[in-house]
Amino acid sequence: MANAVGMVEVLGLPPALSVADTMCKAANVTLVGTEKVSGARYTVIVRGDVSEVNMAVEAGVEAAKRIIGDKPLYLSSHVIARPSENLEYVLKSMRPNAKLAQYLERATDRPPLVS
Repeated sequence: MANAVGMVEVLGLPPALSVADTMCKAANVTLVGTEKVSGARYTVIVRGDVSEVNMAVEAGVEAAKRIIGDKPLYLSSHVIARPSENLEYVLKSMRPNAKLAQYLERATDRPPLVS
């Protein structure tokens, strides 16, 4: 059960994709998705255990700070441990979408690629 939500906000889609990739590789988390906040602001959202989400967010922040641009691309980050059910119900971006849920169900039915 994913009991924490982690978010990293960056400026631009390429940095958001880089941050998402880094977060997923750094810890055992599920990528919920990216949310276009406004203009070029994107928030990358992951779910998982509190310690894993903390590691993923720290790695994502470092990845965003390493990207060279005209201005800083890292904007903010936050981890919510045990978010309220009401928050998850109201904010659709806090839960995986239907396509991701279907993918995760299929992935658990398959044997691992590497044994």
